Amino acid sequence: MTISTRRATNAPPLVRTPPENRWNRYALPLLFGLLGLVFAAWASRIPAIRDALHLTPGRLGVALLCAGVGGLASFPLAAWMVARYGQARAALCGGSALLLALCCIGFAGNLAALMAALGLLGAAASCFDVAINAIGAAAEKKAGRSIMSMLHAWFCVGTVTGALTGSLVASLGIAPDHHFLILAAVMALPLWLACRSLEASIAFESGTVTAPGPVSPEAATSHFRLPPRHLMVLGLLGFCGAIAEGGVADWSGVFMRDEMGATAGLAPLGYAGFSGAMLVARVFADRLKDRFGARRVVAGGGMLAVFGIVLAVIGVDVPVTITGFALTGAGLAGVFPFVFSAAGREGPTALAGVATISYCGALAGPPVIGFIAQFAGLQAALGCLGGLCAAMALIAARARSLS
Repeated sequence: MTISTRRATNAPPLVRTPPENRWNRYALPLLFGLLGLVFAAWASRIPAIRDALHLTPGRLGVALLCAGVGGLASFPLAAWMVARYGQARAALCGGSALLLALCCIGFAGNLAALMAALGLLGAAASCFDVAINAIGAAAEKKAGRSIMSMLHAWFCVGTVTGALTGSLVASLGIAPDHHFLILAAVMALPLWLACRSLEASIAFESGTVTAPGPVSPEAATSHFRLPPRHLMVLGLLGFCGAIAEGGVADWSGVFMRDEMGATAGLAPLGYAGFSGAMLVARVFADRLKDRFGARRVVAGGGMLAVFGIVLAVIGVDVPVTITGFALTGAGLAGVFPFVFSAAGREGPTALAGVATISYCGALAGPPVIGFIAQFAGLQAALGCLGGLCAAMALIAARARSLS
């Protein structure tokens, strides 16, 4: 008896994906979460490190300036690494350096060592940030819908987790060096697994996302430039958002401790409320963007942030202050996802350029707040963020490139 093979012959070939693809739905969110976790871990222990090193607000501002300088100076390196080695390998290098920098901060024994460690933290964070946002922008393009806000929501998952963990370990009296060392050890393997999975996926989906490997001479020589004029407004929006977000991250714990009299365990909850509200807002921000447009979402959020800052700094009591910081986080939720989404559509070089302008805010904001606090008090310094958020709302309402 003869068995017909026509059915098997005409059947389409089975397309097999690499085993690492099973990890892919978790890999990119994990990387965004890791970045938030490291930021929040550092932010939650700033009061403890300040007290251990006996830093005045001005000296702490100088130390925070080093993180901004390191981040700003490394954006050309970030763009080159993405172009030369691919997003996944750049993310692995940046993430590994990020965990190393966190450990160095914990073991810093004086102001000079803290400045050096924060410089490394800023440089590593910028490389890691550009790489994962480049992957996210490509994934959003492939999906054909807005997903960047949801990815940045995972950053907030990390910040909330880091802030709450920081509150817990501070309450238990665990020193920052042990806290940071344990965190780095726990996250090292997930970082490697996620980047390995994404690298395999990028290579498999050639043409969807830039694959690692040699690049053309043109790409090698033009790996960084400022964005074109029509995208400069995106950088300005990111600049304002970075000042506001960095100011709350770096100074809310100090404000809670010094101005509101919160305990070491309660002080990180201001930033936890900020991050938690930002997380919730980012879960819904993509839908709001699709319905109302990015300009309206960012402009409306800026005005909400103004109200939140005012509520936080009037100093009624601890719960009101936490509520104010939470409203500020909700208002600022759409800034970075939508700015980076719009810039990412122009490619990783444009993204790095917009990120450079944006993170000038991270460079200037926290130390300027420290200097203002030195002479006018921290309440007045944080209050200045309200005016900045109002300006950001006005700029967003007229930003045609924000879409």
